[in-house]
Amino acid sequence: MSVKTLITTGLATWLTLGWVTTPADASLTQAEAESRLERLQTEIAGLRKDLESNRKAYSAEQKLLRVADLEIQASVLALRKLASTRYGHEQELSRLHGEREDYLDSLDQRKEALTKQIMAAYRLRRESRLKLVLNQDSPATFSRTLAYYDYFSRSQAMQILELRQVLKTLDLMQAGINAELSALDVVQRNQQMVLDEIKNQRAKRQVIIDRLSSQIGSEEARLAELLRNRRDLEALLEKLPNVLADIPADLGKRLGPQDLKGRLPLPLKGRVQHAYGQPRSAGLSWQGWLISAATGSEVNNIAYGRVAFSDWLRGYGLLMIIDHGDGFMSLYGNNESLLYEVGDWVEPGVTISTVGSSPRSGAGLYFEIRKNGKALDPAAWLNRRQ
Repeated sequence: MSVKTLITTGLATWLTLGWVTTPADASLTQAEAESRLERLQTEIAGLRKDLESNRKAYSAEQKLLRVADLEIQASVLALRKLASTRYGHEQELSRLHGEREDYLDSLDQRKEALTKQIMAAYRLRRESRLKLVLNQDSPATFSRTLAYYDYFSRSQAMQILELRQVLKTLDLMQAGINAELSALDVVQRNQQMVLDEIKNQRAKRQVIIDRLSSQIGSEEARLAELLRNRRDLEALLEKLPNVLADIPADLGKRLGPQDLKGRLPLPLKGRVQHAYGQPRSAGLSWQGWLISAATGSEVNNIAYGRVAFSDWLRGYGLLMIIDHGDGFMSLYGNNESLLYEVGDWVEPGVTISTVGSSPRSGAGLYFEIRKNGKALDPAAWLNRRQ
């Protein structure tokens, strides 16, 4: 089943369960849910394009940076898919090895039983059938002896047949194991190719970032850039609630940020390099946290909600915004890959992205919590003692 099918199937289920405010939603079919999701994605994409078209100073380097980030994301997603494929092959390989061990144990047992039967038959047959005939006093005893010989013969034949079948099964299992090992080799080579490509893409991206940094050299230029980026984000946040008007207030009776204040999980573990309210640059202050983390580290969702934005935004790189209802949103910027799309519902604690880097701050996640568009101090909401 494709990712898109899973998404739309899940969306149809959620709509059917009545987790969306419109009463008519209960009768939505999967096709209607998919159509609704596509319209939602189109509206979000339109918001981003409006921001770009309204930006007069949209440099060639910024365009190249967006392309580079999206290319890296595609490679990272391909790498994660290969890792999942590899895990599947490893699980199958482990299962085959386990079955093979069971069959080998069964083979040893059958060999032991057959050996005992052969030894017993050898002892009985030390006297020839003719000698047995001459020495038998009772026809009934003679008949039982012949029947016993026949039983031994049939039992030995059955044991030999079973042994051959076990050996044949073992051959088939070994062939399956060899096939899985070959598949793993192919996956490993593909993974290495993708890793090499990501390394090259990151190097190209750094060249673009260096050019951008040289363009925004003065304090005045940095202030103008930060202000434009902030206005873009705030314009986006202002329009998102209208696009996601079907977010229910109670999210299906699930706990939201307001209920979990001070107990929300960290999006990832790392040192808070820059905290909310600290001076930033050119007289501005930080509106969220910049959490230091290695590139590729997994970022987790802090509370149940729906993906409102999952795309590249100037100044924030690959950005995910999750609407938690009741006016709360969480923002995750500077990502290297985004693992969910607009319209997806996401559980708390699930991995939603992987850490990338920003042009001026290096590797790490930029994180914000907002209520009705206003930035809040994450320190009052997150549990740092995890």
